[in-house]
Amino acid sequence: MRALRAAQERWPIAGRFSIARGSKTEAEVVTVEIAEGGAIGRGECTPYPHYDETSAGVIGQIETVRGAIERGAGRSELQGMLAAGAARNALDCALWDLEAKRSGVRACVLAGRTRLDPVKTCFTISLDEPEVMALAARAAARRPMLKLKLGGGPDLERVTAVRAAAPKTRLIVDANEAWSLAELRQLAPGLAEMDVKLIEQPLPAGGDAALDGYRCPVPLCADESLHTRAELDACAGRYDCVNIKLDKAGGLTEALALAAEARARGLMVMIGSMVATSLAMAPAVILAQGADFVDLDGPLLLAKDRDPGLRFVGSMIEPPEPALWG
Repeated sequence: MRALRAAQERWPIAGRFSIARGSKTEAEVVTVEIAEGGAIGRGECTPYPHYDETSAGVIGQIETVRGAIERGAGRSELQGMLAAGAARNALDCALWDLEAKRSGVRACVLAGRTRLDPVKTCFTISLDEPEVMALAARAAARRPMLKLKLGGGPDLERVTAVRAAAPKTRLIVDANEAWSLAELRQLAPGLAEMDVKLIEQPLPAGGDAALDGYRCPVPLCADESLHTRAELDACAGRYDCVNIKLDKAGGLTEALALAAEARARGLMVMIGSMVATSLAMAPAVILAQGADFVDLDGPLLLAKDRDPGLRFVGSMIEPPEPALWG
């Protein structure tokens, strides 16, 4: 017989994390534990207010399927019991972890991979005034890739200041839906001149049709516009890349299928995350194998992480140990 437990946790952020929609000083997560036969599978999700998610609401969703999960429902059944989102993600990842622990077979092998290699993550610079972002970039200039949060106003000045502070670092930028098409057209040539590698979600989700016929000099990446395979058709002709996040996809099960289908369509793949602990990032390391861009720096942004957590060597993420997940 299984036993399910769900709980809210708060993890302080080192300083403040700011994007176009606002700032926060802590990561609020929900963890799930599923115990069976002496083994415990764990998963973590981040409820996202932008998607009308709260910790209480996520825990409430988990409670609606408690009976089915405790009676033995697995990952395939779960896909039809809950919609994609944070609640399904925590449960799905906990079921992957539980199966790995009970079978003695690593989760990456269950997912069809014989091994996991280290992956290189970008490091996020929060939205701020240009000189403040430049200071943060200078401190992180030895990292191979920085992701700059933008949000309107002096965005070109922000990137210019960062580029001067970190001249050798690869850059990607993330507008988090803050621009119009006119702003994108105005900013993109300057970003291309500064060798920005990717522009993430420039327009509001739902406004993607404005991109029809536009050829941006910098590759475009869909984030808020893409959650699961259901949105892939709409994004495929307008974006060059898709940002796949476990919380959006509703777990590793759907995310693996989404990544495979995106690659089959010739799209680049970014593996992203919310600001959360290593428990949330560990399943995404499987997903990040062979990805074009990886953004799993959440634990690096926290004041402290779980113990045990993922091991970061600079910007390289080592595969998770079984004591953490999988």
